[in-house]
Amino acid sequence: MHDQVVRVGAVLVAGAVVFGAPAVPARAAAPGDLRGDLDAILADARLDGASVGVVVRDARTGAVRYSRGAATPVLPASNLKIYTSSAALSLLGTGYRFRTSVYAAPAPGTTVGPSVRGDLYLKGTGDPTMRAAEYDRLAAQVAAKGVRRVEGDLVADDTWFDDVRTPSHWDPADLQYYYAAPISALNVAPNDDFDTGSVNVSIGPGEEGGPVRVGLVPATDAVEIDNRAVTGRAGTPSTLSIDRAAGSDTIVVSGSYPVSGSTFSTLRTVGKPTMYAADVFRKALEAHGVRVEGTTERGRTPARAARIATRASMPLSELMVPFLKLSNNMIAETLVKAIGRKAGGEGSWDAGLPVIERYARSLGVPSDRLEMADGSGLSRLDRTTAGDVSTALRHVRKARWFPGWYRALPVAGDPDRMVGGTLTSRMGGTPAAGNVHAKTGTLTGATALSGYVADASGHRLVFSVILNGYTGGAPKDIEDRIAVRLAGGTSSAVPRMRRTTQTGPQLECSWTKSC
Repeated sequence: MHDQVVRVGAVLVAGAVVFGAPAVPARAAAPGDLRGDLDAILADARLDGASVGVVVRDARTGAVRYSRGAATPVLPASNLKIYTSSAALSLLGTGYRFRTSVYAAPAPGTTVGPSVRGDLYLKGTGDPTMRAAEYDRLAAQVAAKGVRRVEGDLVADDTWFDDVRTPSHWDPADLQYYYAAPISALNVAPNDDFDTGSVNVSIGPGEEGGPVRVGLVPATDAVEIDNRAVTGRAGTPSTLSIDRAAGSDTIVVSGSYPVSGSTFSTLRTVGKPTMYAADVFRKALEAHGVRVEGTTERGRTPARAARIATRASMPLSELMVPFLKLSNNMIAETLVKAIGRKAGGEGSWDAGLPVIERYARSLGVPSDRLEMADGSGLSRLDRTTAGDVSTALRHVRKARWFPGWYRALPVAGDPDRMVGGTLTSRMGGTPAAGNVHAKTGTLTGATALSGYVADASGHRLVFSVILNGYTGGAPKDIEDRIAVRLAGGTSSAVPRMRRTTQTGPQLECSWTKSC
């Protein structure tokens, strides 16, 4: 069903919010009618029978300005990242860096030189920012040490984390799409968004009647392409399908694509991320004149191996920007395992999630009202309440790392993708633009917006809006109207979404690359 989101021609429309009439200029709202105004916004017929959680608090005192369904358990979608990201900064530290290193285990009495007599080890700690360019620079470091030949194997060491790649409760239909990629201690990200665990599949027309052109970026033998697609006549519709079946290392391209079509690319996950990383690194070694005579295997680095190259990621404080702006699921899940590794010596969901939940309790979130089945909010087993999200948002303002975390939240109406993030196209031209810093959340049947806003007098407010079980498409306009009203505007500054019956999944706009 998810091909409706990722196929050519559908990515910009599936799950999109369609608005009606142009925005009406905002006016200052009377300060005493907040409850009436929010009640009126929430009287929308699309919310009949829905679970509605809306809480507004004074950021300094915590006094509740508005509350509806504050203690109702709801599916938070990516609002769960509020807990994961703040826990990571507190428990790992703002300066935490992931490291990827290369080790050699030379035979006794020898040193690393032109020929490594033993194996070469690539050891990772989960870095989600390792692209092909980073592996190339790592290989260049190896070559700079004078290494020209490895007599043994290239051993990929992913033992920093466990080998459970995806939570068992994630929807199997999601697993070929990049927002549900497998998690490993060794990764490859195909782009600057750090969509780790995926490969870019590029497709363009060939000769009419012949096969389409298909390529992989980065180039890798970790997956195979089964190209069954043909190039159709000019002007004919595309019927392309790009699929990787669960448990398969083969991406099947089928259907027809017109000769008049443009070359495009889409992402698909790689089932064996560790071997993907090792393959990209091995190709980089070859490009730098380092030949590995053995095979590529998974294994553990010996305790006495000599480190000959290393690469450190950006600090966690900087990683928060692509993580939160783009609602990056893979960074979230990697951080869960990193927390588990640091706190309990085990890089797993089972070890990391309870630690995050204990951290949330320190923010005033009762343990019986928070259920974290993952760190990203992709799981439909996750539960929290709007009241607890607002409580957490208020308390994290006391942390030393808060200013940077606040800046990493999406900013309403800012056209810069790495500022506005998932709010780039929302609330522009209203008092909320440049004012609201908030985390979005979208899954089919669940939408959320929680964060901070200054009202018309400059007073800081914390708010959380989480809606489940509504009618039709995700009512993002309801969230926006609430945020604009809190910012001192009127709900008429945000046009109502046209009544629409959406089909297919509803996802974060960043996951469909439409924001």
